[in-house]
Amino acid sequence: MRGTEQVDAPTSVSVIIPAYNEAGTIQATIKAALGMPGVTEVVVVDDGSTDGTEELARQAGATILLRHSRNLGKGAALQTGWRASHGDVLLLLDADLGSSAAEGTKLLQPVLSGAADATIARFPRSARGGGLGLALRLARWGVRRLTGVSVEFPLSGQRAIKRCVLEDIGGFSHRFAVETGMTVDLLRRGYRVLEVDTAMSHRLTGRNVAGFVHRGRQLLNIAGVLARKAFTR
Repeated sequence: MRGTEQVDAPTSVSVIIPAYNEAGTIQATIKAALGMPGVTEVVVVDDGSTDGTEELARQAGATILLRHSRNLGKGAALQTGWRASHGDVLLLLDADLGSSAAEGTKLLQPVLSGAADATIARFPRSARGGGLGLALRLARWGVRRLTGVSVEFPLSGQRAIKRCVLEDIGGFSHRFAVETGMTVDLLRRGYRVLEVDTAMSHRLTGRNVAGFVHRGRQLLNIAGVLARKAFTR
């Protein structure tokens, strides 16, 4: 495994929160992030929201607040947030976590201690998706096929990663495939990736028309990024 030498231990943490129409949860998520030990800044990227998410994030005390004029997707929002951040370690949190975002400290500990280069949050069974699991099964299969490593939660957006590691893999893929693409890139380069149990909870995509449309787009994006990774190293 490649890993990174712990000569200069990471000392600062930037939380990056991509947000799209998350007025109901953004403030609780930001406040939980600001309360984590070691966090030096909270970067929120409003990805073209129309529900007042930006102003609510400002009121909640976001350290850096950026906005896309239109919705560009999660990967683009993370890329914007990463470029504006300053921390040695980046903690990626979805905006709909609310107070459970405080569980992010569990993701930070292995990275800050040097035990891992990146961590991925495991969600409790009660907080897992409400769909048929096709996207998750495809992502698991693709990661294992391309890297030889089995990852249980390749779609989890809650992650901690060393800044130097993210720079080495070239940042984020676009749209819904951001987590799958990152997982493949990390494992191919031999970085130490650790899945960590958390008690995080977020809004589940329902079994309705909108939910199935969302999952269909997610499935296509995952298939696309896996196909591209299959032909590149």
